[in-house]
This record gives sequence, structure tokens and C-alpha cells, in this order.
Amino acid sequence: MDHRIQQVHRHALLPNKTNTVTKQHPTKAFKDVLSDVQELKISKHAKERLAQRNITIEDTQWEKISEKVAEAKQKGISDSLVVLSNAALLVSAKNNTVVTAMDRSEATSRIFTNINGTILLD
Repeated sequence: MDHRIQQVHRHALLPNKTNTVTKQHPTKAFKDVLSDVQELKISKHAKERLAQRNITIEDTQWEKISEKVAEAKQKGISDSLVVLSNAALLVSAKNNTVVTAMDRSEATSRIFTNINGTILLD
């Protein structure tokens, strides 16, 4: 049996105290952070389609859409078709973004692929 005690350097037992520079991030209210996360974005392509097809969606309806997309995301849906009375929207729940939009009459003759959820709203 070896009865020698190995010498341990004193600094190996102490925590490493290095001067770290912490970045100061501007503080943002929790409400603002939450709204940034929950707010539904509209892609440039979708904005163009909404304008070209004269589709108007009221603010209250956008809020409902945003809420339902957030709910769908919680259920594991990544890409959704949102069907409204006057329009159909393809929405990436994963990115919280409206990808494209079409008039409801256009949507009736289409086949939608790569979606894993549908949201029906009045």
C-alpha cells in the first residue's frame, strides 16, 4: 500500500475568479416580450397576396387567429391551414408567421399539402 500523500495545488481547490464582463441588455417588460412571442407575423408574400386579392381581416379576427395558432402550436402543430369566412391562410405555427393567403373561393379548388392542422374560424 502506498502511504504517500500527493500534493494538491491550492489554486486547484478554489473557484476560478476571472473578471467577466457582463453585457447590459436593455430591460423589456414581460408583457412586451410575451406579445413579441405571441404576435402573428405576416410574411412579405402573404402581405402581397392579401393586397392583390383584396382580402381584409379585422384586428379582432387577427387576434383570434393568433390565439388559435398559439393553441395549435401547444398541441404540436407546426403548419396549419386557417379557414375564415372570406379567406384561407397558410400559417407556420412553428415560426408564428402567415406564409400565404388566398380568397375563400380560390381555396375550395385547392389541395393543401405539408400541413398538420386546420383551424376553422367564422
